[in-house]
Formats: sequence, C-alpha cells, structure tokens
Amino acid sequence: MHSRSPRCAARPLRLVGSALALALAGCAGLPPRAPEPPTLSIAASPATTLGRAAASLSAAQDGLSSIRPLVEASFALDARFELIRQAQASLDVQTYQLGNDKTGRLLLREMRDAARRGVRVRLLLDDFYTAGMDRLLLGLAAEPNAEVRLFNPFVNARDHSATRWIEFFADFRRLNHRMHNKLFVADGAMAIAGGRNLADEYFLRSEGANFIDFELIMAGPVVPEAARIFDTYWNSDVVYPLQRIAGASDSPELLKAELEAATSPIHAPPPAPLAGTDLLGDAPLGTQLADIGRVKWMRAEAHAAADSPNKALGTLASPAESLAARFHEMTASARSDVVVISPYFIPGEDGMARIREGRARGVRISVITNSLADSDEPLVNINYNRYRVDMLKLGVNLYEVSTQQLKRNRQFRTLLKKARGRLHAKLALVDREWVLLGSMNLDPRSARLNTEFGVRVRSFELSQALLYAYQLDDIEGVYRVVLMPDGENVQWIGTGDVDNEVLDSEPDSSLLTRLQLLLFSWFVPTDQL
Repeated sequence: MHSRSPRCAARPLRLVGSALALALAGCAGLPPRAPEPPTLSIAASPATTLGRAAASLSAAQDGLSSIRPLVEASFALDARFELIRQAQASLDVQTYQLGNDKTGRLLLREMRDAARRGVRVRLLLDDFYTAGMDRLLLGLAAEPNAEVRLFNPFVNARDHSATRWIEFFADFRRLNHRMHNKLFVADGAMAIAGGRNLADEYFLRSEGANFIDFELIMAGPVVPEAARIFDTYWNSDVVYPLQRIAGASDSPELLKAELEAATSPIHAPPPAPLAGTDLLGDAPLGTQLADIGRVKWMRAEAHAAADSPNKALGTLASPAESLAARFHEMTASARSDVVVISPYFIPGEDGMARIREGRARGVRISVITNSLADSDEPLVNINYNRYRVDMLKLGVNLYEVSTQQLKRNRQFRTLLKKARGRLHAKLALVDREWVLLGSMNLDPRSARLNTEFGVRVRSFELSQALLYAYQLDDIEGVYRVVLMPDGENVQWIGTGDVDNEVLDSEPDSSLLTRLQLLLFSWFVPTDQL
C-alpha cells in the first residue's frame, strides 16, 4: 500500500453490507481515556552499547550531531535490525504503516525478542493500515516489556479494510486525520528518520512495486529532540492503548503463540545478507559500530520538528504552527538554489507565489516528482498537472520519475527487477547547505490534515552525498518536462538513454487512464485531493 490518504477498492459485498448496517445502526465511539501518568523516553547512557557508541561519535562536545545517510533500502532495513538487536534499554518506534508482510512480521519478531531481553518496547502506529493485524499486535503487547498504541483509531469492524471504509466515511471529520510520522529511536542514543514505512515495498522486497526513499541515521543532540517528540505523541489525547480498542478474551500465552507462528521464517524470511558497502561506500551499521573509533560520520547542526498531534483534532492555533510552514520558511530563505524531491507535489496558489518570488530573486528551482504512470496516487496528478505549465513558464526545472526510464540504468534495473519503481523520498536541498527530510509530502494533505515529522540538517557534506547518490546534477532515469513550442502545453524528454525520446502525452500511461483523469478533473476543485 501507499503512504497517503486512503483510497477505495472493491471488496466482498457481504462485508460492505454488514459494515453499512453497523454504521446505520450507530457505531460505538472512542472509549474514554483513563487518566494515567505520562511515559517518557529513556535517555542515552554509557551503560549501553549504543549509548557508548553515540558518546564516542559526539566526543567533540561541540553541539553538533553525527549523521549518516541511508540511501539504499537494504542497508536501511539492516540498520533497524542492528539497532533492535543491540538495544539494551528501550526501543521507540513510530510509523504510519507496519506491513502485514514479511518485513513487518520480521520487525515484530525482532521487537518481541528485544522485549524478552528486558528492553522496553513502545510501538506507536497510525491505525489506518492495521486491519486484520490486531492479534499480531496483541501478541507483541502481551510481552511484559512491550506496549502498542494506536493513533486516532478505528473502533468498529477492525478485521477488514473494506468495512473500515464504512466507518471512515461515517466519521470522516475525525478519521481523515492520520499520523504520517516515521521515527525509530534505540536506547535514546541513535535514531532513524525519513520517509520509509515498515513494509516490503519500502525496502525493495515487493514483487509488484517498490519505492525509492531516503533516511538518516543520527546520534547526538538531535536524538533527544526526536525522542521528546515521540513522547508528545505517545502521551497525547489522540493515542490509545491497543487493548482499549482491540481487547481480546484470549490468554496472553495464546496471543504470544500466534505471534510466534506468524513470524516464523516461513512467514517472515530474513533478507539476504549485505555484501560490501552501499553506493556511498558505507559499511553496514553493525560493521561501523564494531569499529566506532575509526568510522567517520558526518558532523552537522541538526534539529527535529513535527506537527502537534492535536493537528488531528483540528486545534492548531494557526497554520504557522505546522511543519509545512517551517519548511516553506526554510526554502524561502534560499539565496541561489532549491531542489525539491516529493512523490506528491501540489504547490497551490500559495506555493506558486513562493516560486514566483524565488525566481524573481534569481533562485534556481528544481522539482522531482512521480510521473502519472508511476504514481501510486494518480488522482493527485490532476492538481499537479494544473501547475505544470505555469511552473515551466517561471523557469522551474521539472522532472518526473518513470519506471521505464529508471530501468535503463543498470543499477536500478538490478534493484527493481520486474517491479515498478516509484519515488517516495521527501527531500529538499537549499543552497546545497541545508537538507530538509522527513515524512512530509508537498501537498495539501500533509500541510492541512496529516501529522508529519522532519529533520533539518546544515551540512554541505550531506548535500554533496545526496547530489551524488541521486545524480541531481545530471539526472537520469526520469523524464524532463518542458514546454512545447506553443508555450501552453508540455512534452517529456527521456534521460535514460542516448535516444532522449520526446513524447507529447503522459509517458507510459494508457489512453484510458488519461481519459479517466481528464473526466475526473472536471469535477474536482483545485487543492481538494
């Protein structure tokens, strides 16, 4: 599944009918929250292996954080396993989606094993993609050292996605707000932040479609900042203990046994061992931690920020409080260059005004997003398309990611195999000095509805690494979008081979898809997707 707003799909009519009857009869609301003291993060300590490693990385005591980019999916997944296995005090995991697949189940098993070693495990999930997973999650929560909580939960018909759609529309105003944050903190000492959910397609383990993404692993002052944000969510009024929403009459022993069976190697096979280094020359995290005194991490000013969880209640005092507002403030300060990477890009009128102002100051602006054929949310293209011509007229460099173009690059062809490749990274580079990353898409849903988490890093070294990793100075595997000679329409120029084909219609998409979107666009107001 994807990391955006819910979308409807056909399911058995009997499920829909029973759910509709339930909704019409009047669904039960959220249970009252029992007052309880807040649970807080465990600070990094030299008594733990990760605490000592983080202290060694930050020995200079200069207020800077230590960071390493996680560009390759396999190394990003391996880093999580390494942090879980080395954790001795705590694991705090926050995500929009934990897949009921081999990756999600394997991570559940690893967290279960950590809890049995005495590690305090806190797993915070948005509730939209947990359909049918209650018993697995209850199996983890049955461990004395583990707790699972749900953000803005569904109350009824929890076993099926189709029946949840009925509740979604019956309680649309509340349930349309989702927690899109992604954060992973181990022993209060090291953290991973970025765009990846915890499911197969985010780690190139899906046979259908995989996402190209980016994360940072961090140590130093930015980690307690991130941990405090986790605490704010964990203890918020829109988060409920799993057992309050999905209590089971079965014994903890039975739930634990079900989790044991569901996460066995048959259902949750481990990924292949890593070989060598990633494309930036970094060894797997375990190798780095084993030789922490000699491994050089980047040192940078880094700060974590997030929307308030009360954004889900619609109670923000002003839009200026949002993570989106902070993002726009940073990009507005650009002196020379802004590169934006976002799978969903809808600038809106305010965004177009910011683009015009930046271009008037001579700022070079480049935008990389998904093509229609390779977006997992093709309806988003309706609003994006409305701004393409105006952006190009302003001199914006516009690129669209395409599976067909990507597979002309040997590296991506090997990684993707037969699967589609889709952009999922959320990044901005400002003046090749600041890097902004996290969970936030550049569209109205992220700005107004979902909660988001982000990190801003001041590092020329990190900027250069990203420019190299994603070939941002000489982009391949995408279509370059340009104006036609008439100045009112667009065409696409391939960058994946020497032919540089030129297309006058949406690349790699069917005529039927284009007609459906054209018809739909007549009925959808701007910025309402």
